[in-house]
Parts: sequence; C-alpha cells; structure tokens
Amino acid sequence: MKKKRNSISKIDRLLEMPQEVYSNVPKITITGFNETIIENFKGILEYEDYYIRINTELGIININGFELKLENMTNDDIKVTGKIESIDIERSFD
Repeated sequence: MKKKRNSISKIDRLLEMPQEVYSNVPKITITGFNETIIENFKGILEYEDYYIRINTELGIININGFELKLENMTNDDIKVTGKIESIDIERSFD
C-alpha cells in the first residue's frame, strides 16, 4: 500500500493536481455567508432548514444557519445555500 501512495504523490507532483481530484478527501468552498459547496461527500445524515450534517471520508461536516437548502447535488458535490452561521467538522480517527 505504501508504494501506491508514493506513486500517487509522484504523479501529483508531476501534474500538479490537487489532492481532492484523485482521492476522496473533501473540499469545502465557502462563498460569503450564503453558499457552501462540498466536494467528495459520502451522504447526507440530517437535513433541516437550520442544520445540515454531511458525511465525508474524513468525518462529518455540520452546517448551522437559517433557511438552509440543498441545491445542485451530484454524486460528487453538493451546494448548500441559506443564511450560514457556522460550519464545523467532526473528524473521525479510523
């Protein structure tokens, strides 16, 4: 397994590819206080208009706010809009 990680790392350096492109590591993009895009998510654990919990490979992302909505969901990414007050991460240590 170690050889595979090293070869990915060498390819990454050669092509200058971001880690989230070739792995399941989540990427969170926050635009102001009204939009968040999460790439490489595994599933939605809870969804209310004031609280959303999203499962990822590294843990759970909690989004708190008002009038929260899930938009533009694909197999790879999800867009959350609304009045976002806070985002926190529950990291899993496997």
